[in-house]
This record gives sequence, structure tokens and C-alpha cells, in this order.
Amino acid sequence: MQVQPYLDFGGRFDEAVAFYGKVLGAQVTFAMRYKEAPQDQGMAVPDDWKDKVMHANLQIGENQVMASDGRPGERPAFSGFSLSVGGVSRDQGQRIFEGLSEGGQVVVPYQKTFWAEGFGMLVDRFGMSWMVNCEH
Repeated sequence: MQVQPYLDFGGRFDEAVAFYGKVLGAQVTFAMRYKEAPQDQGMAVPDDWKDKVMHANLQIGENQVMASDGRPGERPAFSGFSLSVGGVSRDQGQRIFEGLSEGGQVVVPYQKTFWAEGFGMLVDRFGMSWMVNCEH
């Protein structure tokens, strides 16, 4: 069994993937846009959403995350969970933390803690909560 996050970006998928590609090396391994869906499935999609992503798979490090632009008229609400980055050096963690926090909000500054060489929490420009945790 696998449990994978599925993220809806409220029409900002392409922007989010470019940002996560720059900061985390995220790569799209599959994407389907609304205009590629069979027309006989009864999906009414506004013209300005035809090029939006209906479903995609992203590879981030060793992990797969699923994502999309969401649905027309809906706003994403990333609440009650965080994505956590680990398994990197303190310096890599610092770089990732600074990159993810660009245009976002730092909740806990990246710093040494009693459990980690580096730890910080932030909300990125897309409203996604992150923890960067670099253990000893």
C-alpha cells in the first residue's frame, strides 16, 4: 500500500511545478490537461481551463506526489498538514528552506534544535505548509 499526497493548486499548477522544480528538483512524470479528457464524459470545463492540468504525477527526490490545477472555481485549502523534507544535509536544508520560503511566510526560522542540525517551518507562496528537518 502507498499513501501519496494529492495537491490542488487552484489554477497555478504550472507556476507551482516551475517553483518546486527550481527549489526541490521536482519533475513532472505524467500530466493530462482538461482538453485531453474524452468529450463524452460530461465534464463541462470553461474555455479558460482547457489548458489547465487535470491530473499529474510529480517526482520529488524518491517520492511521488500527485497534483492538479484543481477544479474551476475552487480555491485550494492546504490546512492541517505539512509536507516534510528530510534526508538532506544541514546546508542543503538551509538552501531548500530559503528557496521554499521565497514569497511565503516563515513560521519557525531554520535553526539547530535539540533533535536536528537544522529545522524550520514555513508556508510557501502557494499556501503549502512545509517542515525542513535535517537530523544529526
